[in-house]
Amino acid sequence: MGFGDDVLATGFARGLHAQGKRAAFGDGKRIIWGPWSKEVFHNNPNVASPGSEGSSDLIWVDYYKGHRGYNQLDMNRQRWAWNYEFKAKPGEFFFTVEEIDFVCGWPWDKEFIFIEPNVPWHKPVAVNKDWGKEKYQAVADMLLRDGHCVVQTSYGRDKLNGVRFVTTPTYRHAIAIMSRAKAALIPEGGLHHGAAAVGIPAVVIFGGFIPPAVIGYDDHINLTGDSTEACGSLRKCDHCRAALDKISVEQAYQSVKRLVGV
Repeated sequence: MGFGDDVLATGFARGLHAQGKRAAFGDGKRIIWGPWSKEVFHNNPNVASPGSEGSSDLIWVDYYKGHRGYNQLDMNRQRWAWNYEFKAKPGEFFFTVEEIDFVCGWPWDKEFIFIEPNVPWHKPVAVNKDWGKEKYQAVADMLLRDGHCVVQTSYGRDKLNGVRFVTTPTYRHAIAIMSRAKAALIPEGGLHHGAAAVGIPAVVIFGGFIPPAVIGYDDHINLTGDSTEACGSLRKCDHCRAALDKISVEQAYQSVKRLVGV
């Protein structure tokens, strides 16, 4: 669980403020936020914060840790079982003046492509989502040779060579930067939900861990390595590795070219 779950939540809350309502994510009695909720929900008029449980404008949404709707642990608690009746809806951000000024302060001399190789390394499932820095680097090199500007933000440990690197103090700042891109190449997770929220076309590296049919977006190009099973393994998984390895650099490069039209 991470930023992506809270970005998904903002999709459920979209438009409520205009109806005089706010979404209360919780169990009907308590508004339950996770460690990243405050950052993602910041400035969002559609979402009620903890402490406002008594307000008359609340619409309770049974969505919080352990109640996400799109998955549940299997009987052995070794993998996620996916709910194929769930379909992700794009969320939204309400950027602050400071965050907008942060983006405007960078010298964007031409349109750029956003590339991020990092997955949430603190999670045990990260290994099942990691396409590999060297593959992202190869795609970046090809796009740079084509004359594209390529941008990466400070999202994790792996830094690409030859790209324009932007140090971002928060996840929201990274999404604000990405909101100016013409396309993105990113792993499944918080960034791909962020891309959908700010309307950026993206090539998303899924592999075989989680199904795009549940958690992906129709206007993205979701690469699974032709995996027909999303195993959801919480441990290092040969199936997930094989699916990721089947996604070639050329396939990702051509997919990005398709999005940018050249």
